[in-house]
Amino acid sequence: MAKYKQLAVALTIAGSDSGGGAGIQADIKTFAALGVHGASAITSLTAQNPRRILAITPCSPAFLLQQLNAVWEELPAAAVKTGLLPTAAHVCRLVDFFKAHRRTPLVIDPVMVSTSGARLLPPAALTILLEELLPLAALVTPNLDEAAILTGHPLTTVDDLRAAAREINTKFGCAALVKGGHLPGNQNAVDFYYDGKTELFLSAPFVCGLTTHGTGCTYSAAITAGLAAGLNLPEAVSRAKHYITRAIAGSRRIGRNFALGNGLD
Repeated sequence: MAKYKQLAVALTIAGSDSGGGAGIQADIKTFAALGVHGASAITSLTAQNPRRILAITPCSPAFLLQQLNAVWEELPAAAVKTGLLPTAAHVCRLVDFFKAHRRTPLVIDPVMVSTSGARLLPPAALTILLEELLPLAALVTPNLDEAAILTGHPLTTVDDLRAAAREINTKFGCAALVKGGHLPGNQNAVDFYYDGKTELFLSAPFVCGLTTHGTGCTYSAAITAGLAAGLNLPEAVSRAKHYITRAIAGSRRIGRNFALGNGLD
């Protein structure tokens, strides 16, 4: 009988992007590029392109749970990430599920506001995420706007990123990767990681002239892939930063916008 290499399983719990650049589609491509098997549980269907979201239709919370149970029955994940969570009921289902699966590292990409400015996480869902889901997580990966919501104040400097990572870790008990890619007046894409013991300052030069879509999804998926492959959290974050930098630099143009080149040479 032929012997096959055992692939680790990474699971994404997120929305499906009809444009193919973010959400489930970006996550699965990233998992494949980094050598892990990608499973998925879809929280919602979206009608979107790189420029805007036209409509969101949530899957039922009961169906989300059925997807999770189906995956876990045969493909228990070595690491999990979440993206778009459209209602409080969806967040509640995840809280119950991951209370029963605490050993599986959970990466939360807190998709709260779209690039176009659309509010994606209702207030009731945000409350449950903050009070019940984040304490179950290994890592949360907010951008500037999301970190401002988590901390209650805006972030305008590199020092603010570091302080926010520490504050989020103290408030919610999980590690934080605060992403400063849109920090004004900065020549580098700077992120801060803090888990209560280890602090990482992650910096890479901006790649100019690109309009990207799905970078946050790809970044958190790369971290999840690293965890699934057996890396510890600081290692997974560091390698994911390198991956996303290369992915942006290797982007190819599609339509009128740029998308990430997740399948890197």
